[in-house]
Amino acid sequence: MNLRHDFSEAQWALLSGALRLKQADARDPRSLPASALLDDQACERLLQTLGPIIGSPTQAITASLLAKRFSFLSTGACLYAMSVYDKGLILSLDNSVLEYAHDDGLWTSSMPLVDTVPAGYEPGNREAWRDEVVGTLFRDLLQPLWETLNRVTGISRRILWENTAVRVYSLYEKRMVKVEDPLIRQRHEADFDWLLNQAEPALFGLHYNPLKHFRRPPVLLEAEGKSIRFRRTCCFYYEASNPVEYCSTCPLLRPRKHR
Repeated sequence: MNLRHDFSEAQWALLSGALRLKQADARDPRSLPASALLDDQACERLLQTLGPIIGSPTQAITASLLAKRFSFLSTGACLYAMSVYDKGLILSLDNSVLEYAHDDGLWTSSMPLVDTVPAGYEPGNREAWRDEVVGTLFRDLLQPLWETLNRVTGISRRILWENTAVRVYSLYEKRMVKVEDPLIRQRHEADFDWLLNQAEPALFGLHYNPLKHFRRPPVLLEAEGKSIRFRRTCCFYYEASNPVEYCSTCPLLRPRKHR
């Protein structure tokens, strides 16, 4: 991926606004290189620091909520750029910064990258380019981080991967559907279908595709007149909220007859 095409002003405005992308030299002091988190002691220090700030009772719950936030930041900027702008952000361990800023009860962290210039592809090479963008994001960045969080805290890998999966679903189903251009719509729908049904497990560094695995059918809630895809696992957000609050897709809210 040696073709370099910068983002337009409008593209950067959306990525840096709603999706929180930024240059690494503008990162919050509450941050560290993503690669630094692979060190167990550095990881534990971060979780010890962050836990009281977010109201988390255990390091495992802190790890889950940090992973949920970082999943939003990393997959949002990367996959939106790929599927809507057809431009490749390289979210590698060496190019990514993990911010953990949290103020007044809310995450304020962003997604700093050392190099934010996107990579393009030669005509006819989009599938190989897409493999590289997706593999770098999931296999090379998120999988090693989730392994470290699992090793240090004992948090289930499946919880961490479902935290990631639900962010990807929301990105494609709620944010990208607002794009009206029919050609862009066709591309992001094709990318989403590929991610769910065709992307090889190796691109995630796993023996299964987590985006496919955690994709449960929606449950119709007749009384409320809506359908919800409830999670398989709980992220434990309710354990760190005061008063207690549940995610809208929390499996603990799933009606008994559908469990």
